[in-house]
Amino acid sequence: MTSAGTARLLWALAEPFHALTYFAQESHDAAEEAALRGFWNGYFAFRAAPLGAVGPQVVTALFYNFAPAFVARRVPAVWSDTSPDAALQARLAGVDAAVRRVLGADWPASSEAAEAADLAATAAAAVDLPGRPLAAANTGLPVPDEPHLRLWQSLTTLREHRGDGHSVALAQREVDGVAAHVLAAAAGRSDRAWLMRARGWDDAAWDGAVAHLVERRWLDEGELTAEGLAMVTAIEADTDRLAVRPWQALGDAGCDRLAGLLTPVRRAVVAAGDWPTGNPIGAPEPD
Repeated sequence: MTSAGTARLLWALAEPFHALTYFAQESHDAAEEAALRGFWNGYFAFRAAPLGAVGPQVVTALFYNFAPAFVARRVPAVWSDTSPDAALQARLAGVDAAVRRVLGADWPASSEAAEAADLAATAAAAVDLPGRPLAAANTGLPVPDEPHLRLWQSLTTLREHRGDGHSVALAQREVDGVAAHVLAAAAGRSDRAWLMRARGWDDAAWDGAVAHLVERRWLDEGELTAEGLAMVTAIEADTDRLAVRPWQALGDAGCDRLAGLLTPVRRAVVAAGDWPTGNPIGAPEPD
């Protein structure tokens, strides 16, 4: 049976392809053309657009790990600059251009792209919607005709499904957004400077989270204690477990084949420089 480890592997392989919408210059250019000035206006509009013109409270709740004031500086102002529909069109346009540069002009129409798109779409169609708001919002979008964009949208739905589950795993253990980053830094998945800059937390919030985790005996002098390591491991294990169902629908053979198809795609994105080292997403290197 498809395992939690399979879910984690496929996330590790797929995330750089999805993240072209954040890191590729073509995506930044598409955001600018949609009147979204600056990286973070594009980020929040592109990622929140499937939800409609929601306000900062909803985005803070669903994105989970951003400082509320950081969100409020962009949302709802982005919806004065563009509409959710225009943002959705722009994010696909950016990904389309980025994929053609990174993987070559012929790859979007290749048999490999079409097969990967079919496999990912099978898994994406099986996401469980209750308690998965970002995944659910993405399932409601039109499916692009082009295989490479269909692949991107399906992988985006699946990664948001995983992220929704990760929020559940964190909330269950009373780990808020800033504490989640403190634990990620202590575990070596990113670093404090990256995470504070990319998620909007200040020193006071970070240091307060550290103090609270010390009180819980999860941290000691900036290092994970045995209990802290156990809790981080449990959170990641629960996240993997909660992400399994769509991959079970695809089955072992389908998951293996998709992993094989995504491996060179991931390699190309990394080689092109569109997956920054130490970025705050925290996706692991594939085994």
